[in-house]
Amino acid sequence: MTIKYPKGSSHLLTSHSKKVSTKKPINFANRGMSFEAEINQTNQYYLDRGIAVIHKKPTPVQIVNVDYPKRSAAVIKEAYFKEASTTDYNGVYKGKYIDFEAKETKNKTSFPLTNFHEHQIVHMEKCLVQEGIVFVLMSFSSIRRYFLVPASLVIEFWSKQNNNGRKSIPLTVIEERGSEIIPGFSPRIPYLETLDRYFGEGDNFK
Repeated sequence: MTIKYPKGSSHLLTSHSKKVSTKKPINFANRGMSFEAEINQTNQYYLDRGIAVIHKKPTPVQIVNVDYPKRSAAVIKEAYFKEASTTDYNGVYKGKYIDFEAKETKNKTSFPLTNFHEHQIVHMEKCLVQEGIVFVLMSFSSIRRYFLVPASLVIEFWSKQNNNGRKSIPLTVIEERGSEIIPGFSPRIPYLETLDRYFGEGDNFK
C-alpha cells in the first residue's frame, strides 16, 4: 500500500522481520516480532501494571482508492497522510511528559539520518523547550542491539548534516551518549527502566 505525505512524497509501508542469529539463544515467543510490535507489547505491560500511560499516536489518513475483491473484504490501494506525522509515541510517566520516536536500521556501525524527517526534528525541539522528556529508541536489527538515545543527540547530528556534516550517527557515539537496552521477555523492550537512570541528572534529556 502506498501512503503519500501532504507535499506529495510517497512512502511504501512494508513489514520488516528481525534477523535471528543462530549464535544467540532464540526467544521463540518474540521471534519475527517487529520493533514496533515489541514496543507496543512493552507499553501494554506498563499500562496494565499502572507504571505509565504511553500510546502510539494515530496518524490521520485519507483513503482515496479502495478495491473490493469480494463483498466481505476491502483492500486499500492508495491513501494520503492528512498531515505530516510528528513522533511515534507519547504519554505520561511519573508525572512527566514522554515523547519518543522508534527507528530501526540494518546498518551495523552507524544509524542513518535518512530515517528521520525534518518535521520530526522540529517537533522534538519544541517538546524539549517545554521540558518534556524526548528521546529515540533505536534498533540495530542486524546485530540485535537496542538503544535509548536522547533527542538532543539526534538534533545535533541533524544540524551537522545540514552544514555538510556526516549523514549518520556512529554506533560508537550512540554507545557513549545513549544507553543500551537489554531486551527481556516481559516487558520486551524495558526502556523506562533505562530512562530511570537519567532522572535527577539534570540536562541529560534536554
